[in-house]
Amino acid sequence: MPVSEALRRLAETPAFWTGEPFDTEGLPAEVHLSLPVVGGYALVLDIELPSGDRALGLRRPSASEPVQLGWAAASGPYPAALRWWELERFARVIALSDPLLPHPGLVVALLSPFAPAAADDDPAEIAAVREAAYRSLHREIPFDEQLAALTSGPEQAPLPLFTSERWWPARPVPSPQLLDEAAIASLSTPAQARLQVRAGHRFPHEDLSDLVRHASALLTEMPHQDGYAATRSLAGRIVGSGDLAAVPALLAALTGAGCDHPTVLDALSEPLVPLEACWMVETLAGAEPGTLLRHHV
Repeated sequence: MPVSEALRRLAETPAFWTGEPFDTEGLPAEVHLSLPVVGGYALVLDIELPSGDRALGLRRPSASEPVQLGWAAASGPYPAALRWWELERFARVIALSDPLLPHPGLVVALLSPFAPAAADDDPAEIAAVREAAYRSLHREIPFDEQLAALTSGPEQAPLPLFTSERWWPARPVPSPQLLDEAAIASLSTPAQARLQVRAGHRFPHEDLSDLVRHASALLTEMPHQDGYAATRSLAGRIVGSGDLAAVPALLAALTGAGCDHPTVLDALSEPLVPLEACWMVETLAGAEPGTLLRHHV
């Protein structure tokens, strides 16, 4: 699913994530994001501007309008519309169907406020996934700005006495990382559930449960499909050991078996991001989500 220009602009605005005021000139009054998951279901996020108020909905198969899961003001508190494990499962399925939205990435960054930690969740595991999601957000660095940083030395060779960096300090190369470390740390901390909306009679319990079944079935079937079945044993050994050193061997085995799925290959390729590799190895092994990740948080 192509990310709209309006959503791209929002996603590349640090203040949008940190809750600070920002310029919305040129943006529509409402930014709409539809995330097809599986079985005709989709998660739908609507963001009103400039207020930043957000509504999360679930669109059912053959339905034109979503049913609301939860609403929140920009500053929160956010409703516990999804359980964390549900969001994490949906995000994996979305990533497998859309290489432009890798897991955890933009999907988790946008929707995780609607999936606060519950009493039986592992806060460290949630924080690790959320941190990886916010850390994956990047902005474009204009080529001329990059070039200026890389060519800040003298126009011609200086005298030997003046060749040190003390005389020609290099300009810092701009970082594409959107959020600074303090913002990432603050956003990564999972909030506790405060607004319970799932007890309401209007909440689409049956539809959400059906979506969970479809998503779980897809992830369960994947390791048995052609191109993946031959590597399940190796993926299982990686999960059992907790050591990602064998990931390159798994990648080689997948490509040798003819796998050309960009999401699968990217998650296991260098430079290796441990969390991205963990969720893919777990999926290929048919392991419970988080089994390998817990070795790395």
